[in-house]
Amino acid sequence: MKLDLHGIRHQEVDIKVENFIYLNQDQLPLTIICGNSQRMIDLVNEVIDRIGCKTVIMDLYGVIVIREI
Repeated sequence: MKLDLHGIRHQEVDIKVENFIYLNQDQLPLTIICGNSQRMIDLVNEVIDRIGCKTVIMDLYGVIVIREI
């Protein structure tokens, strides 16, 4: 499953990422495409930390993969 955040406003990121993770947690790995915006990456990481995802990697800059929740 993939969530592409291109074109999404910063204030919408929290709810979109949270819903994406919770609604698709049975379909791991989950990929979140943030793009090259460090602010967008930081916002996504805040949600991931709050939820408590265990295994998260960013092999490619701007692409976050959640392997374990």
